[in-house]
Amino acid sequence: MEQRITIIGLGVFDLTVSNKFYKEKFGWKLLDSSNENISFFQLNGILLSLYPREKLAEDATVSPKGKGFKGFTLAYNTRNKEEVDSLFEDFLNKGVKIVKPPGEVFWGGYSGYIADPDENLWEIAFNPFLPLDGQGNATEVT
Repeated sequence: MEQRITIIGLGVFDLTVSNKFYKEKFGWKLLDSSNENISFFQLNGILLSLYPREKLAEDATVSPKGKGFKGFTLAYNTRNKEEVDSLFEDFLNKGVKIVKPPGEVFWGGYSGYIADPDENLWEIAFNPFLPLDGQGNATEVT
């Protein structure tokens, strides 16, 4: 199996609310292939998909019940600490839920956490050990 991820699919409680969050708070654009049942956002080399939580659970043949920590986070890495602070200032002005304000972290980086409407946690981080190429793609961890 090749090492890659093609789509990150998030089960959401309200597709309209989640679409609005990612479009207005992150400034991302929906792909034309999105419709009233599913949404797609083109990221670097992968897609972020939003799909109604109940239907995603049904597709995976699991229960949709349960909240709280999901056991994973999503990460957006920046090129410097100032970009982290700038993004958090923008998120705060847009009413995004700040879970953990940015600061120096034990592993040598600088990061904080926000939550989307479904409490999916996004780490916004500067990692001095993770160079990004010109398109913002992670290269190799140094």
